[in-house]
Amino acid sequence: MPMTIPGGEWLLMVDGAARGNPGEAGCGAVIFDEGGKLLDELYRYLGHATNNVAEYEGLLMGLERVIRLGGKRLRVESDSQLLVRQINGLYRVKDEKLKRLHSRALGLLRQLKAYRIIHVAREYNRLADRLANRAIDSARRS
Repeated sequence: MPMTIPGGEWLLMVDGAARGNPGEAGCGAVIFDEGGKLLDELYRYLGHATNNVAEYEGLLMGLERVIRLGGKRLRVESDSQLLVRQINGLYRVKDEKLKRLHSRALGLLRQLKAYRIIHVAREYNRLADRLANRAIDSARRS
């Protein structure tokens, strides 16, 4: 799936999933470099969590990996309007657990030279969604 990312940005696609809300949860992230080369696919089982927590955990997991890989300019795509609007400062973060996750995410984003986080429709976030669900499925098989 080669694609060119405009502006020399890497692309981080993130998602979280919870079966039940709260329920068994997982997160996923996909990282592409500015030339569209797939750099990494990540997923992690989270145990019992809400969907919003899973969305933030996907973002954090992806950001940590982007930073380790040396990414400096980043476009983040998520199908979670809540996550995108909270990170962009359009919504306040009221939940205490989300406040901690939000703070960690902003700290990681500050390590980048430039970033933007945008909302995308679910159908454009299938890769990250598949990984988030794989995390839950893999834990069920163990």
